[in-house]
Amino acid sequence: MKAIAKYHARAQAVESMVCVGLDSDPARLPERFGGDVAAFNRWIIDQTHPFACAYKPNIAFYEARGGDGWRDLAQTMDYLRAHHPAVLTICDAKRGDNSTSNRGYVAEIFDRLGFDAVTLHPYMGRASNAPFLERADKGCIILCRTSNPGDDELQNMEIDGKPLWQVVAERVRDAWNANGNCMLVMGATHLREIAQARQIVGDMPLLVPGVGAQGGDVEAAVRAGRDSTGGGLIINASRSIIYADDPAAAAQALQASINAVS
Repeated sequence: MKAIAKYHARAQAVESMVCVGLDSDPARLPERFGGDVAAFNRWIIDQTHPFACAYKPNIAFYEARGGDGWRDLAQTMDYLRAHHPAVLTICDAKRGDNSTSNRGYVAEIFDRLGFDAVTLHPYMGRASNAPFLERADKGCIILCRTSNPGDDELQNMEIDGKPLWQVVAERVRDAWNANGNCMLVMGATHLREIAQARQIVGDMPLLVPGVGAQGGDVEAAVRAGRDSTGGGLIINASRSIIYADDPAAAAQALQASINAVS
């Protein structure tokens, strides 16, 4: 199943637009795991999968630990494919190198690790990202309007009277999405821009970080960003779920708050 179709099927099946960010730091794990990130991730998945449409490991938490981290990520992906193959998997890697290097990243992320989708930088253009975009079965989630401190520095720079993020959204819509496999990252801390992006890209799915620990307003983000069917959002929360005393309750609460928006 293609990535975007997989997302829609899962979101509908569990009535959820919750994405659980597996940004697992060995120093923050409960003592009973002894720093075993793969075991912790399996536990988080077991606790939260009834309420999740997607899981999104940020690859930096794994690459920083070298071979051990790579094994933890690979084992996490093996577990998801074996036990929850219907759930969308997103590699938050923010790749975007030249096309030669990107072919290596495609082999790493899509073929070796088996992710359904990946986050990508747009700065080097479509030709550089072609190795990702040409994989019609996989999702390409383009950074557009992010939620980090300092995001205004470039994203709001004007080009012919439009902010750069809007130019990116239009370019993805018009030139990058030939295979119908593109999505956008739109941070929950920028509600007006989420609404504008929805108008620009129609029913293209949006990955929405910035709720939970980053303080984005869930209800407002849903109202601003939902598509013509009332869905189309992948609302990510990481620390507020995985480090909660009860991750299942935290994931279920986020699901309920999203679904309560009328």
